[in-house]
Amino acid sequence: MRFDELGLSAPILEAVKDCGYETPTPIQEQAIPYVLQGKDVIGASQTGTGKSAAFALPLLTKITHTGRPQVLVLEPTRELADQLAEAFRTYAAHTDITVGLLYGGVGYGQQTEELQKGCDVVVATPGRLVDHFYRGNMKFKEVKTLVLDEVDRMTDMGFLPIVRKIVNLCPWEGRQTLFFSATMPQILQGFAKWCLTDPQEIAIARREVAATISHAFYPVGLDQRDELLLALIKATKFENLMIFTRTRKEADTVGSMLRRNGWEKEVTVMHSDIPQKERMASLKGFKEDKYRILVATDVAARGIDINGVTHVINYRVPENPEDYVHRIGRTGRAENTGDAFTLLTADELDFAKSVECFINRKVERRKLEGFPYMYTALLDDSPVRPLRKPRPAMKRRR
Repeated sequence: MRFDELGLSAPILEAVKDCGYETPTPIQEQAIPYVLQGKDVIGASQTGTGKSAAFALPLLTKITHTGRPQVLVLEPTRELADQLAEAFRTYAAHTDITVGLLYGGVGYGQQTEELQKGCDVVVATPGRLVDHFYRGNMKFKEVKTLVLDEVDRMTDMGFLPIVRKIVNLCPWEGRQTLFFSATMPQILQGFAKWCLTDPQEIAIARREVAATISHAFYPVGLDQRDELLLALIKATKFENLMIFTRTRKEADTVGSMLRRNGWEKEVTVMHSDIPQKERMASLKGFKEDKYRILVATDVAARGIDINGVTHVINYRVPENPEDYVHRIGRTGRAENTGDAFTLLTADELDFAKSVECFINRKVERRKLEGFPYMYTALLDDSPVRPLRKPRPAMKRRR
C-alpha cells in the first residue's frame, strides 16, 4: 500500500514526499484509516516503528487552522515532546496549522506567547500542561482528539493520576482518544477501558533485537567495573558511542571519569536533572558530531531519533529487559551494523537472565584481551562445583 491510498490530504502527502517516506509501516497502514474515521485506537507498538506519523499524519489531515487547541498529545519526557512537536511542524509544512510545545525545565514566557497567538496542535508533558491550565493559558473545551503516547512510560514515572485529571479536563462527548504503549500492564488495561470508547486495537509484533547488532556481556568484578569500561572504550574503534547508566548520579560520575581519562572534549552527559536547554544542546551536539560520547540515563533510550550510533555500552545490566532492547536499539539502525556491550557483575545475574529470556537468545560472554582481571566466578567458563562430603550411612533400627 502507498500513502496516497490511505486518504491523507494533498498538503500532508506533499510533506510525506518531502520526508522521503515511500511506503507506510505496519502501524501506519493499520492506524491511519481508523484515525481518519474518528475511531478510538489502542496501538501496541514499540518506539521506532513509525507510530508518531501513524497518528500525526491523519490528525493533520482532519483539522484546519482555528488558533485553538484541537489536538492534544501527551508525552512522558521533554525530549520526546520536543521531537514530536518538530515532527508535527514538519508534516504541517504545507498547511497553516500551528503547533505549540509545553514542557518543564524552562520558563513560561515563550510557551505562554505561543498559546496566546493560537495553537491548533499542542504537544505537552503532563505537569507543565496542568501548570498552564491553572495559569489560564491552556483551554481544553475545543480539543477534538487526545493522544496518550508512551503511556507505559508515564505510568512508570508516576504520571497516571495527573493524566487522569487531564483526560477529565478534555471534552468527553465526541472526543477521539488514541492510546499508544509499547506494553500493556494490568493497570493500563483498566485505564484504557475508562478513557476510550469501543477502541480499535492494533498490535504490532514486538521488535526483535536487530540482526545487524553484535552484542555481548562482559563479566567483571564489582571493583573493576570502571577500569573495564575505560579499557573497553580504548579498545573499541567507535564513531559515536552511547553509554547508558541506571541513575543520574552514575551518569555524572561516569562522565567525569571519562573527562579525566582523555575524553574531556568528546563527552557530554544527559539526564533529567540537567537544565532542559543544556540537555537539548547535548543532544544536538551529539547528533552533529561535536561530541562522540553521550552518557545518559534511559531518558535517551526510548523514542529519541539518534542515527549513526556505532556502539552502545550498558554500564549496568538494565533492570527492565525491555529497556535493554531499547538501549541497544540506538545502534544498528536502518540495517547498519552496530555493537552493544554490557558490563555484568555477580549481583546482576538475575537481570541478565531476564534479558536473555525476553530476547529469546543467549547473550555471548566475552573477556577483553589484555585486561588484568581480578578473580570473579563469573569469569569461569565451567565453575567448579563445591565438593560435598558423603553422608554417613544410617543405622537401621531393629
